[in-house]
Amino acid sequence: MKIEHIAYNVEDPAEVAKWYGTHCGLTVVRRLPGPAQAHFLADDQSTVLEIYCNPPDKVPVYGEWDPLLFHLGFASADPASDQARLIAAGATLLTDDTLPDGSQLVMLRDPWGLAIQLCHRAQPLIGADSGKG
Repeated sequence: MKIEHIAYNVEDPAEVAKWYGTHCGLTVVRRLPGPAQAHFLADDQSTVLEIYCNPPDKVPVYGEWDPLLFHLGFASADPASDQARLIAAGATLLTDDTLPDGSQLVMLRDPWGLAIQLCHRAQPLIGADSGKG
């Protein structure tokens, strides 16, 4: 099997999708009308993120969650530059750590409180560490 998508229930799917498109390089590959306003966003490697609002379900207060419980990790070739750009776009910095192996992990929150991690790994998880930022 292959992961098809990961989903976030948010209050304003259109604005969240726009922010991730503008600042993280994701592209809307499908939009579903209706109350859920689902937006499916993809990176250049076919990883898909669904942003939607399911009114019967409570939207989590992501900003209250420890970012190590749940976060979205992006490969980043230049974490310092990506960090600065995302902060200028409304993200907030939580941590900036360099691990003993030389990997750099930067944890931020987007403007809605969702945790984002920028990962520049000494040993890429899969293939080359080709994050474009």
